[in-house]
Amino acid sequence: MNFEFTEEQIMIRDTAKDFAETEIAPSAVERDKNAVFPAEIIKKLGELGFMGIMVSPEYDGAGQDAVSYVLAMIEVSKVDASVGVILSVNNSLVNYGLEKYGSDYLKEKYLRPLARGEKLGAFALSEPEAGSDATHQQTYAEKDGDFWVINGTKNWITNGLSADYYIVIAQTDKAKAHRGITAFLVEKGTEGFTHGTKEDKLGIKSSDTCSLNFTNVKVPQENIIWEVGKGFNFAMATLNGGRIGIAAQAVGIAEGALEKAIEYSKQRKAFGVEISHHQAIQFKLAEMAVKVEAAKLLTIQAAALKDAGKPYLKEAAMAKLYSSKVAVECALESIQIHGGYGYVREYIVERFLRDAKITEIYEGTSEIQKIVIARELLKD
Repeated sequence: MNFEFTEEQIMIRDTAKDFAETEIAPSAVERDKNAVFPAEIIKKLGELGFMGIMVSPEYDGAGQDAVSYVLAMIEVSKVDASVGVILSVNNSLVNYGLEKYGSDYLKEKYLRPLARGEKLGAFALSEPEAGSDATHQQTYAEKDGDFWVINGTKNWITNGLSADYYIVIAQTDKAKAHRGITAFLVEKGTEGFTHGTKEDKLGIKSSDTCSLNFTNVKVPQENIIWEVGKGFNFAMATLNGGRIGIAAQAVGIAEGALEKAIEYSKQRKAFGVEISHHQAIQFKLAEMAVKVEAAKLLTIQAAALKDAGKPYLKEAAMAKLYSSKVAVECALESIQIHGGYGYVREYIVERFLRDAKITEIYEGTSEIQKIVIARELLKD
């Protein structure tokens, strides 16, 4: 196995790091405090090619691999996980699904502007009664001539207020259960399509999350992604890649927490010396570093398998499960190292903890990841 990154991957990582430090970091605290969507930052990320980083140049994307995407996600999330999840949803859940399963029509009309960063996407799967059990869709679409009419509600939709295009998963044949689910592309502004109030969340507050409401929303036949009845397969395949994005987000949070802890330990004095000289602190830093490195390697492994066209279901679930756990643990330790200062907004590390927790929940809870891993292990 080659552990060396290519020159292009290093360039992408360094570009993302520089952008994060100069363009994202200065407003991160204020945006988190006031729950402000980073519209200008997302626009600039689009201009740099990051909003369509894995999309083929044929559809105006940057044409980079999944490892490059992971490296960029880590650097962005290290500074602001809210920007990280916006980047992840657009790339992993929307662009990937459209490029792999969408028709030429959908790619030309919707993927191109998404890849250029001119438009933003959202992925609408979860419902009030369908979270981890994605087969239990209540949102229903009924055929009406050349259109499908959608009725129902979606919950916890990232980019819910700010997106232009929404991939909506709906039941189209209840008798067929999960084989009767279909994916649709719905545009913002379509009659009958509205959103609920922005959720007041614990973390990732600079990204918007809300419910979506569909009341007799008419969607043309050509806006079906893949084909009728393939919506559940589409969602599961898309989420598999999405786990890599969230794992990278979690690694970024953990690495950011570690870096802040190291920095603070060299400045803060106790008992006449910097606290970095105390073994208790050294042990914490060492354990954090090992966890971060292990999480990063798991995530890069999953991305490398995806790039190689090999199965990566188990590896993506492992990366997401472990990285999210490490993000929470490292954020807690960073707060502990900061002492009382870690508990206030000024020192940033409290935000790492608030942002970290959601990585154990969205795009498949930790419990779901364990089920996925176990099923793969027990296959004959």
